[in-house]
Amino acid sequence: MQAEARFVEQPGTFWAYVRLLSQEIGYSKRGTGLLRRYTLTDVTGALTARGLSADDVVRAGAATEFGERLLSYLNLRARLLEDVARPNLMNREEAREVFEELRRRLSPVCTLPFNKQKGEKRHYAFLTCIVNMLTEATLGSCDFDMDPRGLTTITRNNKPLRTLSRRLDGSYPLGGEPVAVWEVKEYYGTTTFGSRVADGVYETILDGMELSELSEHEGVHVGHYLIVDDYFTWWDCGKAYLCRLVDVLHMGLVDEVLFGREVVDRWPQIVRTWLLPRE
Repeated sequence: MQAEARFVEQPGTFWAYVRLLSQEIGYSKRGTGLLRRYTLTDVTGALTARGLSADDVVRAGAATEFGERLLSYLNLRARLLEDVARPNLMNREEAREVFEELRRRLSPVCTLPFNKQKGEKRHYAFLTCIVNMLTEATLGSCDFDMDPRGLTTITRNNKPLRTLSRRLDGSYPLGGEPVAVWEVKEYYGTTTFGSRVADGVYETILDGMELSELSEHEGVHVGHYLIVDDYFTWWDCGKAYLCRLVDVLHMGLVDEVLFGREVVDRWPQIVRTWLLPRE
């Protein structure tokens, strides 16, 4: 999923409204399995109930330009998730099938890590393995860091420029200045919705803010990609967090968010851009 250009670079006040209204009105319609569509009445009612002015959103009974833009975004968010995220999210067995097919076809030499579970729950980290295999196949080598053991550091003139707060799941190129970094959030086999999903969203926001600051103040852009999967975790239980991921995307804190099997076609296209001459 890529951001809709018309909603990129909105001011902070826009996202203040988005987050507040999402919380007050709700992200989904209970009992329907669908994401909520917002109306001007919903928005003005929510603001009034909080004792806040709705003047920026509605005047003389009609939506202002800001109000129309706000409603357009909130309802676009729902459509994007229903059209892109929902059909691409996989369960564990579907991910296993994609993993096995790629392993047979690509004969990878890259690392294929296991998850952190024990006993019967231990198996390949399917989504991470899929990303590793596709990256290797597209680059034609393992010239990428598929298991960073330390914090990502960006340098200038052989001196540290920025060191990120967290270890990420991958970066390119191996042993050099990063052109791209990525995070993989896979939650196959879970039966309840845990706080680690929320933590994963907040971690992505932190990483994105650090990389955004680097770009703004030092003119250095590092591609930042988020890859997530598991239908039960994200769609059945975590629609609110899916909405937050779309917000993070449009706030410019990630370059793209890939959902489940979307990675099979889209990730190689992204990797190829790393090989283009850099300005």
